[in-house]
Amino acid sequence: MIVMKFGGTSVEDANALQNVCQIIADRQNQQPLVVVSACAGVTNALLRIAHSAGEGNIEQSLADLEKLRLRHYAIGDALLHSHVGEIQQLFARQFDSLANLMRSVAVIQEVTPRLLDQCAAHGEEWSGWLLTFALQEAGVRAHFCNAREVMITNDTFTKAEPQFDLIESRVKEKILPLIKNEVVVTQGFVGATQKGVTTTLGRGGSDYSAAIFGAVLDATEIQIWTDVDGILTADPNILSEARLVKEVTFGEAAELAYFGAKVLHPSTILPAMKKNIPVRVLNSKRPHIEGTLITAQSKLQSDLLVKSIAYKKNITVITIQSTRMLMAYGFLARVFEVFKHFQKSIDVVATSEVGVSLTIDDPSNIETIVKELQEFADVTIEKNKAVMCVVGEKMKFTGGIAGKIFMALGKAGVNVELISHGGSEINLTFVINESQTAVAVQALHGELF
Repeated sequence: MIVMKFGGTSVEDANALQNVCQIIADRQNQQPLVVVSACAGVTNALLRIAHSAGEGNIEQSLADLEKLRLRHYAIGDALLHSHVGEIQQLFARQFDSLANLMRSVAVIQEVTPRLLDQCAAHGEEWSGWLLTFALQEAGVRAHFCNAREVMITNDTFTKAEPQFDLIESRVKEKILPLIKNEVVVTQGFVGATQKGVTTTLGRGGSDYSAAIFGAVLDATEIQIWTDVDGILTADPNILSEARLVKEVTFGEAAELAYFGAKVLHPSTILPAMKKNIPVRVLNSKRPHIEGTLITAQSKLQSDLLVKSIAYKKNITVITIQSTRMLMAYGFLARVFEVFKHFQKSIDVVATSEVGVSLTIDDPSNIETIVKELQEFADVTIEKNKAVMCVVGEKMKFTGGIAGKIFMALGKAGVNVELISHGGSEINLTFVINESQTAVAVQALHGELF
């Protein structure tokens, strides 16, 4: 049994969906559970539609909704034959319902997280039905399972937490009996509370859905089908000569995902790691490529010290300084309590005798955060920074690797402002000016690979 997750670009139009049907048909004997994302760009469009309505701009909201309706009708017309009428009726009901909901939102002029989830969840349902009908027309026995019936979460809307025990019992009840004889198609990203209220797992949550389903089903492999050949040594948008990495460990993959590698959602690795289920990253546009295999321990022998270079842009550096920090206890706890209160994740931390510098990737509420910190310290903010991360299991056994990295950056004229090393022995993380990201990636790749 395998879990196959297909991202937005893999199901973006009729041709892409037809290609996915063939990939699934070729693997029927492996008893796949298929997890789909919304067609590329649809989730963003749905969120814009909701916000337009919330601002009272109902004409723009309905016009954008009509564009989505026509796009999905066109995909259905090009993809399907015997099920065209059925999919059009299904779409008509859902789009009409969404239009009525947007009219109500425009009157109230309030967009809640609960409403955003209700709106955004439609994209995965539409693509899921399109793929299910396409598989049936291709002669594959396929069954659509609404993720709301199995992916049970709490009610933290837009960032819902899966309830694993409930998910396991629902999956065994509703999916396991079907999967031996049919290809089951369900949605990623989407869930529901025990009361049936729609939730979502947060952006990129389809990967997480696939990993959860794979873990509770004890799948032999979780496959993440995307639009790149696998995990690469660097971002191919910056470096065209970036190479495919054939194998990485769970630890390496987790670091790369957290620090900006866009192939995987950061949460994907955790359920797979707990059950020791291999994860394979594959390209739906080039299914013959072997992709990247993620396991507990890499079996391939390689002389490379580093597996990949990742980065995050739009980083804000906050420096908190106070002489009260010197020889005092509780100062850092007070600092981090402020960030906890605003639910801010911190990426990089560096401390001195009288100060601490840290980075965040979400600048919302920054003025309020600074105001609270200024009650007991001096605070400075620097924006337009980037966090870079060099990842490799062999780094922990190799002396001089940090010197090699910073020598290469120095030769390229890249100024390193903040360094973090030691929290994880398999990565070295540092902060630079965002404008120097491409130069830094090129310099490091040339030196390390």
